[in-house]
Amino acid sequence: MLDARYVADNLDEVRRMLSRRSPAAASLLDGISSLSSKRRELIGKTEGLQSQRNAANDGMAQLAKSGDGAAMAARREELKALSERIKDLESELSAIEAEMQDRLLTIPNVPHESTPDGESDEQNPTVRTWGIAPSFAFEPKPHWEIGTTLGILDQERAAKLSGARFSVLWGAGARLERALIAFMLDLHTRDHDYTEVYPPFLVRAEALVGTGNLPKFEDDLFKTRRSDPNDSSALYLVPTAEVPVTNLHADEVLDAADLPRAYCAYTPCFRSEAGSHGRDVRGLIRQHQFDKVELVRFATPETALEQLELLTSHAEEVLRRLGLHYRVVEHCAGDLTFSSTKSYDLEVWLPSQRAFREISSCSTFGDFQARRAKIRYRPEPKAKPRLLHTLNGSGLAVGRTWLAILEQFQQADGTVIVPEPLRAFMGTDRITGVALSK
Repeated sequence: MLDARYVADNLDEVRRMLSRRSPAAASLLDGISSLSSKRRELIGKTEGLQSQRNAANDGMAQLAKSGDGAAMAARREELKALSERIKDLESELSAIEAEMQDRLLTIPNVPHESTPDGESDEQNPTVRTWGIAPSFAFEPKPHWEIGTTLGILDQERAAKLSGARFSVLWGAGARLERALIAFMLDLHTRDHDYTEVYPPFLVRAEALVGTGNLPKFEDDLFKTRRSDPNDSSALYLVPTAEVPVTNLHADEVLDAADLPRAYCAYTPCFRSEAGSHGRDVRGLIRQHQFDKVELVRFATPETALEQLELLTSHAEEVLRRLGLHYRVVEHCAGDLTFSSTKSYDLEVWLPSQRAFREISSCSTFGDFQARRAKIRYRPEPKAKPRLLHTLNGSGLAVGRTWLAILEQFQQADGTVIVPEPLRAFMGTDRITGVALSK
């Protein structure tokens, strides 16, 4: 969330920054302007009446000495009236500030000054490309055909169980999923010094507000209902481990000496994919349930951009070790997610589509999430706490890594070569079907 006072005092500047996202984003400030003016007016009136009350209080001592009972009674009535009026103004001010807070929760983060201009993902510049796209002496098949033929991917039975956009993995397919999760967690904890976390998969609404998922993206979440009809405290299935892991330090003050902090977590992720009807309906690209290993970092404002580059390199290392051809693109201002101020996407090559597709998004949010979740740090002992900066990125989306392996390492005979780092876990160097080949 943006700083209410900064927005009120620098409305034109904030509008200019948000206009880099889109005119629609900048227009969200329209209601803030009148609220800000009303807030300033109420503060002025309240402070003026408080000064009158203070002066009246000071005069009471003199009246007490004079022994003028009538004047004392009149002054008491005056003070009572002033106090009532101040109370009314403070109540009105609280309502205005609450409305400003509600409006600010719907306003996206401003782009970082280094974020390039642009209106959509078509203007996202390519930062670097790694590896070479695999070539085939045959027409490469999409992962859903490869997986179905091998008997390791079953979306028909998943539809029978849960409906569209779910999958069942069999045999080597299930083991490949598990191997990727273990490989990613081991890599990040062993080589990149992340602390592994196993968080709850159900969270309160407050945690989703803290990361910017609520109230903006309510329709994209799965909300549960308590069995007790008198208990209205619903929980939400996590859309990503970013939500519980970031909120581990909600309402806390960390020491600067302990920063940066780096956590990684595996969770299943649940998304309703509202608004995506007709897109990626086949295969594993866009599922209601999928696995992900998430990277979360907490940093000081001065080191956040450096930490973003580091986090992105950690996500890239997964692709490099697996030998998957990919590229890194930077989000332009018009393609930033709601909470992000600067982001990179890792896009893996899919031969069947002859295109790169997103497999990770790595972002810094500035103090946008920290302000919502009240996550602060103390620069030095006894110093006033400051908001820290939060960062996160997929390290990686497991299902999309799974399908990229099938597509990039498919063979003419329909089998799939297992990347070398996964072979010890898989017990084979080739997937030939449900049963693992020795």
